[in-house]
Amino acid sequence: MNTWTVPGYTEVRELGSGASGRVVRAVHHGTGVPVAVKHLSEGLRTDPGFLHTFRGEARLLGALESPYVTRLYEYVEGPEGAAIVMELVDGVALRALLREHGPVGPEAALAVLRGSLLGLAAAHASGVVHRDYKPENVLVTADGSSKLVDFGIAAGHGADAPAAGTPAYMAPEQWAGAPASPAADVYAATATFYECLTGRKPFTAGNFAELALRHLEDPVPEEDVPAPLLPLVRSGMAKAPEDRPREAAAFVAELERIATAAYGPAWEERGRGRLAALAVLLPLLFPSADDRAEGTTDVASTALGPGDTAGWQSWLPNGAAVGALCAVLLLALLLLVTPAPAGTASGGAAPLPAAAATTSVTPAGGATPTEPAPSAGATAGASPSAPPTP
Repeated sequence: MNTWTVPGYTEVRELGSGASGRVVRAVHHGTGVPVAVKHLSEGLRTDPGFLHTFRGEARLLGALESPYVTRLYEYVEGPEGAAIVMELVDGVALRALLREHGPVGPEAALAVLRGSLLGLAAAHASGVVHRDYKPENVLVTADGSSKLVDFGIAAGHGADAPAAGTPAYMAPEQWAGAPASPAADVYAATATFYECLTGRKPFTAGNFAELALRHLEDPVPEEDVPAPLLPLVRSGMAKAPEDRPREAAAFVAELERIATAAYGPAWEERGRGRLAALAVLLPLLFPSADDRAEGTTDVASTALGPGDTAGWQSWLPNGAAVGALCAVLLLALLLLVTPAPAGTASGGAAPLPAAAATTSVTPAGGATPTEPAPSAGATAGASPSAPPTP
């Protein structure tokens, strides 16, 4: 096993691993800021095609400036390894929330969709198509905000990239290997939105061929979707890409108009509150969970510094911890029982010299500590991977 570490960082623990590599939590020596380091596996690092794609993911992240997308700190490549160093967002995957709690409610579904769509909008504005939007690649933080992660199979708008993605969320044209387009990302985001509303994927099948046929031919699913939100589902999952919003920014504008008309101007605040309540009930899934003191009898409490609103920055066992934890859980319970209102990159690159970084960015204090979400399907990145399931 390759034990190479990125110079200037101390690795703390592994967050996930798969055939394509591993993701570890690390700390930057100069600032003490926690980061996520995505290592490309040794086998794939010697494959020029995979290495090219991995470099492309780093360039893509470096070009995106959005609070709704994981931030790149640097890309480092040397004789012994290649790694992407990026922001460590202290959040849980939307998939974990759905698995644990089922449907999240209309306002929470709208809030998580809006946040991650803004991440897509930043990518689309840069000419990049994500191609793998799914609950595993959307993170929800302790304050209910959301971020889009894992651009491992992203491609330029119009690129003739090989067909790739996660079958349950792939647009009809994506199955046929059509050029990458923002409209396919809109379809996948809407399919995820449908799952947030209903607790189930839009289409299921016993095999890939049947699943592909359902995405291509079955009517847009509408069962259990609140009536005010049906236009969003119908528009975002239209069979023909030209019948969907052309890119994420247009879909965000449509979402905001419909959400405000249906649930009032405070819909997003309430939705994020519910997401925060759901996330706080899964404390051990946060990357910061390892910060708490060892010992099975310790009770965890949060300690936020001045201006900290992003999440659980540290865990401190102390005499007041029981009361603090009870208060957090009581708030979560109250929010949960409150009824919802009615209603790669392309382009080649020459081999880099030993331990050469493609960026000069270093972690700055105040970065929001993101667990890279597991990625399914054909991905060239180092996120934990698993065979796609229908």
